[in-house]
Amino acid sequence: MSLLVVGLSHRSAPVSVLERAALTADAQAKLLHDTLAAEPATEATVLATCNRIELYADVDKFHAGVAELSTLLARHTGVGLDDLTPHLYVHYEDRAVHHLFSVACGLDSMVVGEGQILGQIKDALALGQELHTAGRLLNDLFQQALRVGKRAHSETGIDKAGQSLVTFGLEQLARDTPVADWAAGKRALVIGAGSMSSLAAATLARAGVAHVAVANRTVERARRLAAILTEPAGPAARGGFTASAVEMTAVADELSRADVVVSCTGATGLVLTADAIRLALAARADAGRADALCAVDETCQESPDGPGAPAAPADGVVLALLDLAMPRDIDAAAHAVAGVRLVDIESLAEASADAPMAADVDQVRSIVSDEVAAFGAAQRAAHITPTVVALRTMAADVVAGEIARLDGRLPDLDDKQRAEITQTVRRVVDKLLHAPTVRVKELASTPGGAGYADALRELFDLDPQAVAAVSRADTRDPGREPA
Repeated sequence: MSLLVVGLSHRSAPVSVLERAALTADAQAKLLHDTLAAEPATEATVLATCNRIELYADVDKFHAGVAELSTLLARHTGVGLDDLTPHLYVHYEDRAVHHLFSVACGLDSMVVGEGQILGQIKDALALGQELHTAGRLLNDLFQQALRVGKRAHSETGIDKAGQSLVTFGLEQLARDTPVADWAAGKRALVIGAGSMSSLAAATLARAGVAHVAVANRTVERARRLAAILTEPAGPAARGGFTASAVEMTAVADELSRADVVVSCTGATGLVLTADAIRLALAARADAGRADALCAVDETCQESPDGPGAPAAPADGVVLALLDLAMPRDIDAAAHAVAGVRLVDIESLAEASADAPMAADVDQVRSIVSDEVAAFGAAQRAAHITPTVVALRTMAADVVAGEIARLDGRLPDLDDKQRAEITQTVRRVVDKLLHAPTVRVKELASTPGGAGYADALRELFDLDPQAVAAVSRADTRDPGREPA
């Protein structure tokens, strides 16, 4: 197994670097095509999320592979190699498998135990399959990672160790108040309609907000999400909840009416600037929106300037903002805007560092270790299969040649006699090969067992081209869907 992963994440790089290194969908596709065009790599896929970018590849040379993959990441992220290199980590062979399995279980997530990473791993595999850059090794690896992640969530309480990034973000906005109490009756604006934004909208609906407005560049996707939220069996499943879809051009207007905003788009620039937020708050005050909030929120305080003047809740927060995008959607300068509480990836990273770890984490780590050992054994055993197949093919050819020679020497044999002799010879050959081929597969599954394939080829003088032909047939078009 010659698996190599080169990447960076919230654990190795500051948010400022992760922001610069974010990859668009087009950039991911180009990165994979260029990786396969590079000499050391034979297959590749990329795992790109809001807080990690990891390039996985099957390489034939370690040092050349690290250099090439690092250079490609720098080129396609637009971050200079000298700036990027200090933040990169490298894992090889079993350590690379261990890393991905840990990621799949949520052990390497910003919020330990969150399950959304499984969907992102599935997307990474699907991308490699769609672009035909993922071969047998990466198909096996990512499929197994998905199974390991699901096993961790079903067999342990890792879910209790953390939540999704959305839930964790809302908890940070609510501070010491239960999210359901904090969200009750509020008006929310969700910017974006992708997987993270959809999760945010559903989470807000379940938490008890009164209305969710969805803004998206493609308004039809926003309409679909709004329709899902208001279905009888949808996330809210209660009376009084409403949802709507709006054009991106209407975001400023919606912002002046919203109590909480969640943004997660693929935009490369800011979606909400600090000035836009100030204007929205001014429009909100002019419309008496803060006073209106006091009618339904007992924690709200009337302004000392008298009725009609802008007022705010007891904690002084008029507008709560959650930015889950990378690069950021919301101007970091919003932290300094009066009446605003902004939680972004950077503040989530700081908060998660102090989050308690569940005891189940140790159990998940044990599962990961066992699964890594099993995967390595399976891959090593699979490595010798082409050699075993080539050996049995050679034996079958020898039997066929000897039977043909027997036909020439004893042409008077009838069909029954010829069939009996042929079957006897085949049984003898199969019995002679059975024990050594079974044993060599067992030995090959142990650490350092790769050399047994070479020994088998030497002992039986197998044609290397025949073995290579079996390998090519075995890896051609895996064609398997993600688990």
